[in-house]
Amino acid sequence: MSAAMSLPTNSVSGDIRDKLIIGLDVPSVEEARAVVARIGDAGTFYKIGYQLAYAGGFEFARELIGQGKKVFLDLKLHDIGNTVEEGVRSVARLGATFLTVHAYPQTMRAAVAGKAGSSLKILAVTVLTSYDDNDLVEAGYAPVTAAELVARRAGQARDLGIDGIVCAATEAERVRAIVGPDRLIVTPGIRPAGAEAGDQKRVVTPAEGIRLGANHLVVARPIVKAADPRAAAEAIVREIADMKA
Repeated sequence: MSAAMSLPTNSVSGDIRDKLIIGLDVPSVEEARAVVARIGDAGTFYKIGYQLAYAGGFEFARELIGQGKKVFLDLKLHDIGNTVEEGVRSVARLGATFLTVHAYPQTMRAAVAGKAGSSLKILAVTVLTSYDDNDLVEAGYAPVTAAELVARRAGQARDLGIDGIVCAATEAERVRAIVGPDRLIVTPGIRPAGAEAGDQKRVVTPAEGIRLGANHLVVARPIVKAADPRAAAEAIVREIADMKA
């Protein structure tokens, strides 16, 4: 066991703990608040997606930010340019750290304009991790593969000044080569060894995600649905720390 692995989680640096983004994929603020309380200082960064956002999650985001936590609003905005720009401007005032938009050029341009003057970072979603090549065929993208579409959209995001990319960890190395060393790569579809993949089709373990070049790992069900969410979060943080040691 390495020195990093032997440390208690609360002695691991905040920078390392920030690499784990815990997905609050729960149906109510009350349940989300309970999960956060159980995780305690093992979690510093939380994702709020559709399920919680539309059930009082925006006010809960303010609550988390007030507690010194970081918030990733996974809203995957995609609309006409003016609507996206004004929506992003509102999110920037909220104080969130990350916001996702779909990686369509018009949408990305509008998001960059909307975040101007704020610390909000825009992440472009390339291809959802629940999609594989067959899903893209069904959606009319053939003969483009998932990997090819990820690469194309990553290049467009880079050129438009997007802060980071959301992609499967299996594509992280290729994306890093496209976007360079300074942009963020955030990878969902992370599953600890032995965990069920669920509806994710392109998954890796936390250690593999870091090895492949991800800056942040998004983990929801393996933590939130665990018998001991804190212990589950601690195990992943220690795995990340071990890889960074």
